[in-house]
Amino acid sequence: MLREPGAAKRPNVIVFIADQLRADHLGFAGNNQVRTPNIDALAAESVIFTEATVANPTCMPNRASLLTGRWPSAHGTRCNGIALDPDASTFVRQLASDGYNTAAVGKLHHQNMGWDFEPEQREQIEQTQPLLLESGARDSAHRDRDAGWDQWENRARHDASLVEMPADYYGYQEVDLVIGHGDAPGGHYVHWARERGVDPRALGGVEQALDRAASWEQVYTSAIPAEAHPTRFIGERAEARVRAAAAQDDPFFLFVSFPDPHHPFAPPVDYSRLYDPEALELPIGFEQDHAASPAHIREMIDARGIPNSDPTMSFAVNEEQYRAAAAAQYGLITFMDEQIGNVLSALRETGQYQDTIIVFTSDHGDLFGDHGLMLKHFVHYRAVTRVPLTIRVPGLVPGLNGSLVSSADVAPTLLGLTATPAFRGIQGMSLQPLLTGEKTRLREAVLVEEEQPFSLSGLPAPVRMRTVITEEGRMTIYFGTDELEVYDHRSDPHELVNVAFDPTASGLRHRLESAMLQSMAGVLDDGIAPTAAA
Repeated sequence: MLREPGAAKRPNVIVFIADQLRADHLGFAGNNQVRTPNIDALAAESVIFTEATVANPTCMPNRASLLTGRWPSAHGTRCNGIALDPDASTFVRQLASDGYNTAAVGKLHHQNMGWDFEPEQREQIEQTQPLLLESGARDSAHRDRDAGWDQWENRARHDASLVEMPADYYGYQEVDLVIGHGDAPGGHYVHWARERGVDPRALGGVEQALDRAASWEQVYTSAIPAEAHPTRFIGERAEARVRAAAAQDDPFFLFVSFPDPHHPFAPPVDYSRLYDPEALELPIGFEQDHAASPAHIREMIDARGIPNSDPTMSFAVNEEQYRAAAAAQYGLITFMDEQIGNVLSALRETGQYQDTIIVFTSDHGDLFGDHGLMLKHFVHYRAVTRVPLTIRVPGLVPGLNGSLVSSADVAPTLLGLTATPAFRGIQGMSLQPLLTGEKTRLREAVLVEEEQPFSLSGLPAPVRMRTVITEEGRMTIYFGTDELEVYDHRSDPHELVNVAFDPTASGLRHRLESAMLQSMAGVLDDGIAPTAAA
């Protein structure tokens, strides 16, 4: 039975999330090259947060922050490779315990996908933190858990057979899983594709590509057709779940997570030629002077056009590489936009649209040519730390909001909007006062954390970075080094000139140092309640 509009007693919630999508690679955000009509139409009905910032610019840590409302230093997934505590309180788990049917479709990345360290990474860790690789050493806390508790997103396990996920996977009662990136990831997707006569292991990857960019192997046209691509799998499964929910009495929460447009940029042939590389504009700062930039950034620039041996690591792109990657990525974004449109159409057709809160965001950004760089690690330019965030709440007035907000704010916001009890230790702030217009800003500064046990040339491992962003500017500290970045957003909104050691910017530096101290103190963990004075 289809619901009549307005019949739901509590709102449904859908969160659309892209992977490694920067805030301005969307039409509504001012990009006049990429075509995203469905996301643009959704944004027109939403409050658009123009200064949304990640808690961490890396997949696993920031996805955990989205789920828990806590910064990585508190929830413990401080870098990729650390599975989120399966006992962690999450906003999805709260919704499930309070009457919501909860499901996820696509990439979750709350646990490891099964990839080992690259040889260069392992060598660095052995030299600087050997205890991390010692199999017999215990972590700081020990819990007896069943073997395999952290293997639910292991790609090899899913390739071998169809894996039935737990009934409570971080709060999700049902999961249609995609593991990894590109055109041939793992998870439930593989079995879905095989049912359609396509084996991703035989057709996917750069080795089977219909064509590839000569300048960078991370850009190619997939041999997997659009109808069997992981983006189509996510759209189809999400649409089916929306239609099934129309026959249920309880409200639903649905997390729809696309592994694109993360590299490798491998659109199917239908989308690989939508955009002409030569017609795309070069980004601001593509050829900027990096004389005052940190040493590792200068070293990348000196090696422009040479990708890092580790395909996840940032490097300096040349013009040919940028244009090829941008054209392919825009094709992936348009493909994703079409699938989001299908899900929204299903909401309307089943009479659920006016009962549904809809969020669109990304787990982190991508340099994508800004400052002459590509990808994301070890740099906190706004291209990496700023993400799209739109929230559509039926009955609330859409518009723009420039307040400093964080990915960690999504959890308390959705708990508040659904009248679901919160849990202790949430560090994010509910955006409800901004959505209703009660307030125009919530905080003076926002904090970004990043930690890695390995690094790249010019930056010693292990890496511990902290960034604070205010309306005035941005400061990034590389702890354990002499490197420091300070940018004055009033005179330099594109962060082209590092003024950290400029005497005329000493006042700004002092104010940002104070904001950094206050922000770091503000994310100390208070998630466990005292039970007595002593």
